[in-house]
Amino acid sequence: MPRHSRSLSESGYYHVIARGNGKQLVFEESDDYRFYLNRLEKYSGETGVSVCAYCLMDNHVHLLLHDRTGDITQFMKKLNGSYAQFFNWKYKRSGHLFQDRYRSEPIEDDSYFLSVLHYILNNPRKAGICGAEQYPWCSYKLYEATSFIDNELIKGLLPSIEEYEEFIMMQRTDRKSPSEMERRDDEWAKTIIKERLGVESGTAVQGFERAKRDEAIEMLLKEGLSERQIERLTGVSRYIIRRIAW
Repeated sequence: MPRHSRSLSESGYYHVIARGNGKQLVFEESDDYRFYLNRLEKYSGETGVSVCAYCLMDNHVHLLLHDRTGDITQFMKKLNGSYAQFFNWKYKRSGHLFQDRYRSEPIEDDSYFLSVLHYILNNPRKAGICGAEQYPWCSYKLYEATSFIDNELIKGLLPSIEEYEEFIMMQRTDRKSPSEMERRDDEWAKTIIKERLGVESGTAVQGFERAKRDEAIEMLLKEGLSERQIERLTGVSRYIIRRIAW
């Protein structure tokens, strides 16, 4: 099956997700996380791709990147390739460590940037591990620290440590920014489905070939439709939608 070209961000900001192959663990112990962060800093410096935030979970990684130079593909190739080589050597394994290609999502406005920042740093809480302030493998505590993290936009949008902490700790129930947290009704959702997918009814998605169906659902999630709305308006099962949302 041919690969789809990646969507490019005019702003240069991206939410990047890299998962373990078959959801396998990519970090076994603390030294593994440390090595990945070392490579993250190294290749950020080499390629000019800035890291605004990160969260390393046991079987996947979330990165908030700013690509000023168009080198994000090279950056991720070096990062994941170097880490996979280290991991395979250390644990005497072979084969792909990461699942297929990394996933990248363009970020074009400040509100969505904040939404992604919140989502990334709250992954440990969502997984039932602990809050961002206690999790050692995310960038939450680096707001005021001197490090390789690029805090310029974060500090521009959340200019004090108090605002930053309050925002990250805020409970969120959707994928949008705080100013967009009001519930969107089904009429709005139907309009989005028609405009973005070019169909008269959401139920047409059921007839899509699998890859096209998954791409369509992912697009609707990015637009802000809830999982329940997508299930209700397309007839696609919640199980499939949640698999794609993950």
